[in-house]
Amino acid sequence: MALDKIIFGDKTLSDLFGEIHDNQSQTKAQVKALIGELKPLIENIGDATLIVPMIKEYMEIGVKNDDALIKMAAIIQRIESAQAKGDTGDMFDPAELAALLETSEELNEEVNEKEEPDAI
Repeated sequence: MALDKIIFGDKTLSDLFGEIHDNQSQTKAQVKALIGELKPLIENIGDATLIVPMIKEYMEIGVKNDDALIKMAAIIQRIESAQAKGDTGDMFDPAELAALLETSEELNEEVNEKEEPDAI
């Protein structure tokens, strides 16, 4: 499969892999910065038990996003491989696509919940 072949919109598979790498690098830098900013605020174990779960949630969102992009790239590669072989049958499991869609929707909901200001 050519990495420069357009897979959707103006995105190529190479762009998708670059986005996965960039997201991972940005998440790593953001988590390090967040920990650096929060570290001076932790004075006792009680403080840590409040702050560490927030960091964990932030990291999980980044991991889920990257996982969805990686799964999408794997599906695209399978489609390309099947097309190259001339296979006209099912190229992927519909359950896998449904799971990917569900994961994507859950991730969007989590991100939206984190971005919405708390209601009073």
